[in-house]
Amino acid sequence: MTIRIATICGSVRPGNYTHMAMNVAIDELRKTSDIEVTAIDLSTLDLPLPGLDARNPEAIQAFQTIIEEATGVLLAAPEYHGGISSPMKLAIDNLGFPSKLAGKPVAILGVAAGAIGAIKSTEQLRAICAHVGAVPLPLAVSIPLIQQVFNEQGECQDPRAEALIRRSATSLLDYINNAVCPKLSLEALLREKST
Repeated sequence: MTIRIATICGSVRPGNYTHMAMNVAIDELRKTSDIEVTAIDLSTLDLPLPGLDARNPEAIQAFQTIIEEATGVLLAAPEYHGGISSPMKLAIDNLGFPSKLAGKPVAILGVAAGAIGAIKSTEQLRAICAHVGAVPLPLAVSIPLIQQVFNEQGECQDPRAEALIRRSATSLLDYINNAVCPKLSLEALLREKST
């Protein structure tokens, strides 16, 4: 069975640190065979504000389909002014009602410039994901002082931070392999026996 992971980066600023951290997590995901990773670039979607019509409904539908078909989702978000970024919230708001995140395991990776990290934004993101029916995994990863972790080329300079970032990916895969895949295999087996 192919495991499909969708990743969403909650920053659209060119050269952002959140994207750099996400790339490390994606690299970890791609180390495992039978993993298909789809990285969603929010800057290309032109997401509408809630209540407004989409200017590009096909792009929004494609975004929703990727999430709906994903086995799991990895969300990477910066902390802005003590909360989650508006692009991340807008992305979640555009996943429909009921949300395409419903029932999906979600790993959360937060980054912040401050010394305490992305504690507030990761907790807010966990609450929002749970509210829409997703399954936010425990132990969200929060990376403080992110500007000291990566160089201008996007290379991680801190082995401890890199290990934590990679853990956000492996935690998601562990959950999928231990909780989701056995359930899907059992359902397939039961369907076979009933035909």
